Amino acid sequence: MTDTRIQIRTYVDSHPGIHFNGLVRSLDLAPGQVQHHVRRLIDSERLVREEFYGRTHYYPPGLTEWERATVALYHRETARNILTTLIDAEEARPASLAEDLGVARSTLEWHVGHLEQEGIVRKERDIRNRVTLVLERPAATAALLARLDSETVGTAGRDVEHSTGAETPVDAD
Repeated sequence: MTDTRIQIRTYVDSHPGIHFNGLVRSLDLAPGQVQHHVRRLIDSERLVREEFYGRTHYYPPGLTEWERATVALYHRETARNILTTLIDAEEARPASLAEDLGVARSTLEWHVGHLEQEGIVRKERDIRNRVTLVLERPAATAALLARLDSETVGTAGRDVEHSTGAETPVDAD
């Protein structure tokens, strides 16, 4: 492997779920250079590329589909806040969680919907049909997220989330 591929692979290993633009900025490499080497790493199965909800993420091999989805959603600030709250509190009511996080209820529901779809969070209903949010796999979620550095994830995700440019597709010729 070339030095550049080793550099990219090492960075993805320590920042799973990173976006293309995050790689370019973090490694101070030209976009075309990153694109070329990422494509080669994917072709040689030393890197995994996966899209979640309109964003392309890069992972080291060996993560399960559930782990990749959890990490991808963790890159989004509101989903990250939902997950960390549920890890700490074990459960939360949507209205109070939205208020605590300072987001609109519709925004919370958008993120919860994706977390539900990926099997990370579920809604439990009581006898009066009131909803409580809980983690599907609390121990596994806590263990996975403990391996991530939330500041690094937050910064890398925010850089791309708020950029106005389109992501450069890796498989474009």
